[in-house]
Formats: sequence, structure tokens, C-alpha cells
Amino acid sequence: MSQSQPIKADVVLANPAPLGLFGFGMTTILLNLANAGVYPLGSSVLSMGIFFGGFAQIVAGLLEFRKGNTFGMTAFLSYGFFWESFVFIFILPGISGLSGFPPTNTALGYYLFFWGIFTLLMFIGTLRINGALMVVFGTLTILFFLLAAGFWSNMGTTFGQFTGYEGVLCGLTAVYTAIANVLNEVYGKSVLPLWPRKA
Repeated sequence: MSQSQPIKADVVLANPAPLGLFGFGMTTILLNLANAGVYPLGSSVLSMGIFFGGFAQIVAGLLEFRKGNTFGMTAFLSYGFFWESFVFIFILPGISGLSGFPPTNTALGYYLFFWGIFTLLMFIGTLRINGALMVVFGTLTILFFLLAAGFWSNMGTTFGQFTGYEGVLCGLTAVYTAIANVLNEVYGKSVLPLWPRKA
């Protein structure tokens, strides 16, 4: 009598990219409205950074790992932990025993500068993916370098507002890319273009 073979079912996995892009985009918009002077930086922005900007992108990155997408895994896990670390930079000095370690403008500038370098390197990868992601990573690279310059040189309110609005633009491009992914899958056609790159 032959031994029965287990039946292997193909597992269809959802696309985690919209979750990560929404988490990144909406949190970036909130933070940069504060940078632009629309409202002060407060707990609403920091909470968004911890949960939607941070945890949601980490979840998306782990799901991209499951799908075998190295670029998506690297991007979402990195920026998810960026948001976690960014929030903790501001809240750790308020914790008993750590009050003697407040961030300096010079250190914050280097922190953001190296994230700019990382983003620039990731931007190279988008040249083989699609135009929408090219704009997201391109505007994010500029944003990190502008933020670093702001901390290093104290350029004033006008420069801060300009940087904030550039950051809002970056966040909006991420939100656009997220909803384009969702709607294109739901309708089974290109409702909102992503401008895929040819290999």
C-alpha cells in the first residue's frame, strides 16, 4: 500500500507595502506640519511615531521578509526603527537617571545626515522599481539633509518652514503610493499610476 503524500497549498500573501507606506507617510506629514510651524511638536506626533510610523512599518517589514522582498524588508524595518529611535531621543532625557543625556543639535544633525545617506543608497534601488517610489525616496533624501543642515546651522524660522513643507510633500507622495497599491489591486487595473520601471 503506497504512502499518501501531503497536499501542498499555495499560500497567497497580501501586499504589506501599503501598510508601511501609510505608516511612514502619515507620520511624516504630522511631524513636518509641526516643523513648518502649524502646531507645536506634541504627544500626538510622538504617539503616531511610536505606533503607526514605528510598529506598523516594522510589521510591514517582517511581512516583506516573508514574501522574500529584500528591498521592502530593509526599508520598512529600517524606517520603522528610525521612528522608534527618533521618538526615544526626545523622551529618554525625561526619564529618571537619563536627564543628563539630552540630544545636542550637532548630534541630531549627524543622526539625520546618516539617515540621509542611507536613504540616498536606498533611492538607487528604486530606479529599478517604479517612479512613485523614486519620488518618495528622492524627497526623503532631501528632507533628511535639510533637517541635518537646520540642526547644524540654526538657519531660522523661514528655513524650518521650507523644510517642513518639503517633508509634507514627501509624506504625501508616500500616501499616494500606498493608496495606489491598494486601489490598483482592488480594481485589478492601474487606477493610480505607479510608473513601473523597465528592467
